Order: sequence, then C-alpha cells, then structure tokens
Amino acid sequence: MSISAISRQEARQFILSKQGLIGQHRFLGKDGAYAYVRQAGCIQFDPVDVCGKNAELTLQSRVKNFKKTMLYELLYKDRKLVDYADKELSIWPSEDWPYFSSYRERSKKLGRTFRGLQKLEKQAMEYIEANGPVSSDSLPIEGEIFWHSSMHWSGNWQKKSQAARSVLEQLYTDGELVIHHKKGSRKYYDIAGRHLPKEILEAENPCKKDEEFLCWRVLRRIGAVGLLWDKNSTAFLGLDINAARRKKALETLTEEGKIIPVMVEGIKQPFFYRAEDSGLMRAVLDGTADLKPRMSFIAPLDPLMWDKSLISALWDFQYSWEIYTPAAKRRYAYYTLPILFGESFAGRIEAVPDRKTGVLAVRNVWWEDGIRQTKKLYSALERTVKNFAKFNDCKEIEYHNKGGEKNDQDLRNAHLSLL
Repeated sequence: MSISAISRQEARQFILSKQGLIGQHRFLGKDGAYAYVRQAGCIQFDPVDVCGKNAELTLQSRVKNFKKTMLYELLYKDRKLVDYADKELSIWPSEDWPYFSSYRERSKKLGRTFRGLQKLEKQAMEYIEANGPVSSDSLPIEGEIFWHSSMHWSGNWQKKSQAARSVLEQLYTDGELVIHHKKGSRKYYDIAGRHLPKEILEAENPCKKDEEFLCWRVLRRIGAVGLLWDKNSTAFLGLDINAARRKKALETLTEEGKIIPVMVEGIKQPFFYRAEDSGLMRAVLDGTADLKPRMSFIAPLDPLMWDKSLISALWDFQYSWEIYTPAAKRRYAYYTLPILFGESFAGRIEAVPDRKTGVLAVRNVWWEDGIRQTKKLYSALERTVKNFAKFNDCKEIEYHNKGGEKNDQDLRNAHLSLL
C-alpha cells in the first residue's frame, strides 16, 4: 500500500481545521460544546482554576459564545456528559458509558481487596438511597481505612485515607455513583440510576475483547488530535499501550479502513487520520478548506497540546506548563496559555481575573521570535482578550507590561471597559 505525503503546512492546516481552531466557528453555544466533546471523545479535567478550568478553557477557544455554565449544565443537568477516567480524569459523552465497563469491573475487583470496604459501601448506598446526594463531609461514615483509588491505576499500594471519601470514590469508580454536582472543588455523589438512562447503564460493551477496546480508544485519540503518529505519544496516555500494541492497533484500524496513513515531509514516522476526515484532507490539499485566521488562547491540557513533541515537530513551538515548576526556574509564569493566531503559535499570555473586582489583568504577553507585531496582530489580541474577559465574568481589562517592545505602546497600561 503506497502512503501519500503532505507538507508540514498542510499537516498544520488539517489539524487546526479538524480541531475547529481556524476558519469560521463550527461549534456554537451549548450544542457546539457538546458536539466538540463528542468529536474529541474526551477532554481532560483539571481542578486548577486560574483563569478557567482546563476543560472550560478547551471549549472557550473553539466554541463561539461559550459560557462556563454550559459545561456545568451538560454534566449535571442534561447528563449528556460525564466526568470519569479516560486520559486521566476526563469529561466525555455519557453515550460512551458502555465502552468503559471493563474499567468499572476492574475497579470492583480491586475494591474487594480492601478490608471492610464492602460493608461501608452497603452503608453508603443505603444512606444515599434515603437522603439523596452527599459529599464526603455529609456522609455519616467516620474513621479511616487503607485504600487506593483505581481511577489512576499506578500500582496496588494502599494508604490510610478518610473512610467516607474512600467509599464514595470507590462507588463512583465502580459506576454505582455519579457526580451529582460540584461546589467549587467539592464533589457531591448520587446513585447513577437516578441520572443516566437505563438503556445506557445496562447496555453491553460493544468491545468484546481488550484489543477491540484499545483500537476503539486509539481511533478516538486520533480523532481528538486530528493527526497522530506511530510514535510514543502522550496523546495515548491512559491506554496501557506500548510500541508493539500501538503498532498492532494502527495496523488493525488501517486494515479495517478506519484510519489512513500519511507521511509528513521531513518526519520518518507515519501519521494517521480518521477515514471519515478524508473530505477535510482533500479540502486542505486542493486549497478549498476554510483557513480564515482567528486568534485563540489554548488550554495547557487541550487536545491540541496533548503531544508536545508533535507540536514541536510540526510548529517548532516549545511549550511547557510551568504550574509545577519552581518559581525561580520558570521561563514565563505560573499559568500561561499558548496564543494561536491563524496557522501559527504566536506566543503565550498570562491573563488572570480578579473575581472580586471583575477586572482581568493581562500581566504579560510573550511573542515568539519572528512574529511581526502589526496592527492586525494587536487588533486580534484585543478582540480575543475582550472575549476572554467575558468568559471569566470580567467587565474591565487592565494591561500590564507585555514584553517591552516598542509596538506594545498602544496597549501597555491601557484600561478598557466592556460596559
């Protein structure tokens, strides 16, 4: 089978078009947010909220008129989405619940190894049946037990933890409970059957074997990024996959006609895209794809950023999330977001809302070398910052120092009102 070849620019254009980060907005409002999560398969959840949580940031960059309440409603009112393990803790469509039955079965088996846990599970379920949603603070189970969450399977070690929290997490991972709602970072749990349809909860797993499930997940991750290569990739995190299993899964999906291999100039490893995206690939190659430039601020754990080696290879952009880097060793700041402008990563931004005063402080902007600082660039930045302020419920913007370049004069120390 001959493998076609594309340029790096065409690879970039294809990925950005697939992601909905270039051209006219394809994802609009709450329906668009749901449509994007279905396309990506999953988006990563992270509780850190500096200027929006990671999942919210992922959606605001590509969903026109997105509001944080939309994701909350999709999760805890509409129940079209669930938060559960996938690429670490993630958010994914509830319609995919049957595929993850092996996760839940493994969790139940592991749970039986913890002394006294089953008795506590029965006690917790009876209390929730009678009293409704609970948090670890409101569930009347006291003391500590030796327990280890199977949400992140990194070994069978156990540690002493709060009994109420442990039993709720175990029942949640087992699929007996779902998260009913959250208040800040505190989770409230309720019985899954009260919130997910019976036809979803009782549906058989479409994947009869582990290798089928792996192929389904590999296909899903390819769809999330757009193009993935036959190389160790953090985009495959959580799949229990090595080089041999990855190669076999890619071969199987190719033979089944679900993915198409392609070479990218100057890169030895083949890339793969979903066969259903062949029309988009043709549009990119024949020049008919909508490539109207937009500016977006990208989340640190956005699907676009799942494989930083791929980003480096295709865009020559180096990004490190410095939230866990000691302050003295940071190049930029605690929580910076990549700035995507058209087909290029133009730089990164540190924008922090003060939720008491309703002011978004743009503390710094770092432009990449070679980025021409034009009026067009700054107009796009101003528009994007205004939208970002609204996303963070801020009515005013304050620009601080942004790199000291002469062309920053028209924005430095500006104070703009959104009223």
